[in-house]
Amino acid sequence: MKKAWLLGFGFFSISITWALYNAFVPFFLEKFLTSTALIGFMMTIDNYFALFLQPWIGSRSDRTKSKLGKRMPYLLIGMPLAALFGALIPWHTSLLTLVLFMVLMNLSMSLYRSPTVALMPDITKEGKRTQANGVINFMGGIGSIIAFAGGSYLYDKHSSLPFLSASILTLICLAILLYAIKEKRDTLVYAPAEEKTKISFKGQWNRPTIFLLCAIFFWFLSYQGVEAFFTLYGKNHLQLSESEASFSLAFFSLAFVVAAIPSGLLGNRYGKKLIITIGVIGLIIIFAAISLVDALLPLRVLLLCGGICWAMININSYPFIVSLGEEKSIGTRTGIYYLFASLAAITSPPLMGALIDLLDYSVLFYVSSGGMVIALLFLLCVKDKGLARTAMKTDATTSV
Repeated sequence: MKKAWLLGFGFFSISITWALYNAFVPFFLEKFLTSTALIGFMMTIDNYFALFLQPWIGSRSDRTKSKLGKRMPYLLIGMPLAALFGALIPWHTSLLTLVLFMVLMNLSMSLYRSPTVALMPDITKEGKRTQANGVINFMGGIGSIIAFAGGSYLYDKHSSLPFLSASILTLICLAILLYAIKEKRDTLVYAPAEEKTKISFKGQWNRPTIFLLCAIFFWFLSYQGVEAFFTLYGKNHLQLSESEASFSLAFFSLAFVVAAIPSGLLGNRYGKKLIITIGVIGLIIIFAAISLVDALLPLRVLLLCGGICWAMININSYPFIVSLGEEKSIGTRTGIYYLFASLAAITSPPLMGALIDLLDYSVLFYVSSGGMVIALLFLLCVKDKGLARTAMKTDATTSV
């Protein structure tokens, strides 16, 4: 579990970068664009890269051979480039340069996201993966808290400071990962697949996987819409300041951090599907309730509860997907997981933005609650009999 904590620095850098990107880039775009739908479309650039690149890179990393291992070469290239272009975003001089820096940063992030995520099951036994996912997402949640709380403070000083700080932290995290994680030493079975035995996407589509991926699509559809537009929702619908709106998201992230490790333990003990189901039902209720709130205190209380529910969903979903396939397909299934998450993230902001343009910002949380209802219906179709017992048995036999 020590390696999971160290690997968490990779998730820390990813989370702090995306949190700042989603919180403050809409303000930059708003200076040039009047259409909320168009702003939403621009915020999906990263997901177009993820849609095409991450499944391919995830699968490619399963077959990569190098002195650094299967995954590390992608981190070594992608993280410095992401740090560079991320730092340049607030220094745009026009819509063209803003979009250029956004594209280059997102392209760089797509190079290393799937390999970073795939490292967790590589170095963690099956019975410990849900718990390890809780640990690394705990670290990611710390990054989000720093981004929303510290980032809002720095943004008030100068719009470039949050992005510069995130870039520096990304480079520090890369140094920690290169020093602490040695793939050929730490990977449980270090044996990259040969090119002649390619792992195809076709072989991954069993019935439980399909239903679970559909559920993943719809809960990310809801979550990504809220994440992309919450700061504008707070500013334009609740009349909060820009810093108040971004700081409010820190309450969601704080609850996610507190609940991350317990969610992993609960998923390991009672089964991933049950804990995810409780989280989805919770967010259906919370998103509907936020639609009725117009004061800051109850909003932040509901965001705290929402963060707990999102942890129950997010911590258990990736290990759930991995558990439905073979060990040799970890990178491939990681890519498929992000393929569906990216499809949702591509669809959600333009859809939410168009509905906001057509109606008003009050529609945001109603639609998000509805998306969670559809996710719940697909989740209930996933048959996972024996998975929880198998995980518990594996955990018991591998515990010291």
